Amino acid sequence: MIYLLLSILFSTGLFVIFKYFGIFKIDVLKAIFVNYIVAFSMGFLLAERKIPIHQIYLEPWFFGALILGALFVSIFFVMAMTSQKNGVSVASIAGKMSVVVPVLFGVILYNESVTILKFAGIIIALVAVYLSSVKEEKTQKEATLLFPILLFIGSGTIDTLLKYIQINYVPETDVSIFSGSLFGIAAIFGFIILIIKNIRKRESFGLKNILAGVILGVPNYFSIIFLIKALQIENFESSTLFTINNVGIVVVSTLLGLLIFKEKFSFKNKIGVALALLGIIIVAIA
Repeated sequence: MIYLLLSILFSTGLFVIFKYFGIFKIDVLKAIFVNYIVAFSMGFLLAERKIPIHQIYLEPWFFGALILGALFVSIFFVMAMTSQKNGVSVASIAGKMSVVVPVLFGVILYNESVTILKFAGIIIALVAVYLSSVKEEKTQKEATLLFPILLFIGSGTIDTLLKYIQINYVPETDVSIFSGSLFGIAAIFGFIILIIKNIRKRESFGLKNILAGVILGVPNYFSIIFLIKALQIENFESSTLFTINNVGIVVVSTLLGLLIFKEKFSFKNKIGVALALLGIIIVAIA
């Protein structure tokens, strides 16, 4: 249970850090790139089983790490944009309500039961994402919904793939080096994007972007490490684990958004938060 609690705390920290990125005008892409370098380095330095970097491609989990690395860059950027444009709590809700995605794939891949209660929970979750994201101003409505929806789908896909790869290909001794590898792959994709961006418009990297990336990299690494370690606990079903993890992040992020950043919630947003918790609980019970 301690691994799950630590995963919740470190994951919540990511949303808060992204919020400060907007306040201090951090270049998100540059900071994300540095963050992955830091997480990659930590993964290899703290690995229980040492593997030469040039032999990583021989590992059975490498192809999965390749896909996850590409998704990490994309979804991290979307997460940052959601935190800045919609607020910390909305970003956490859109990302963590994505628990319904691995639930759906659990039905397809693992032949899990489909009940009316589970279906109702999924529908409530989708409604919650909309209500918690929508703003009163009509001019902001389209932009407000885009990033939370992308974050919802992308986060759910990452959770689904992470569980599948962890079950089938990652032994307990490879957790750190597997995590480090997917962070390294994410860094490569981020570097390619930065080069393309720099060709179009040359600009200095900026010391504050490097520092922001280092600050982001540490909790990012540990959020994944502790989540994988929690998934490896015997007699702890992944559906229950993901649900508790997501509920915890939603609740803590919402409280921090209200207390630290003084975020304003409309009546629809408040209903969305309540439905988010209700939807996750119903899916867990189902």
